[in-house]
Amino acid sequence: MATHCYDCFFLFDSNKYNRDPGGVSAAAQKIIEDLGGEILASRFWEERKLAYPINGHVKGTYWITYFNLDSLRVPEFNRACQLNESILRFLLTRVDPRLTETLVAHALGKVSAPAEEKATVAVAADADDDDDEIEDDE
Repeated sequence: MATHCYDCFFLFDSNKYNRDPGGVSAAAQKIIEDLGGEILASRFWEERKLAYPINGHVKGTYWITYFNLDSLRVPEFNRACQLNESILRFLLTRVDPRLTETLVAHALGKVSAPAEEKATVAVAADADDDDDEIEDDE
């Protein structure tokens, strides 16, 4: 059994989500847990007007979830999402193992600039200061 990390972007019925936000999101998490999956991060993304009506709905609530799941259980996951009345659409993608930690940290709000990027910014700031000193000497 090969377990992989997946990213699922759910589009919930906004009416049902607004009436019971905890229940709707918990139902999506329950689908994953019932299939033996492990949820790494799950959070509200945004609510917005849809580009086109879906089943008469013009607004939807986006929810993102990162989880580990046995790849053989993916068809069962897809079917369970299709049968859930609160889920209008969903997009399941397999996450590259090299990106899992970073994406989960970002979803949990634990991301800061990489050390290399901070060093580049500091070097660039020092270079600007050096230019000013050269100009002053002339």
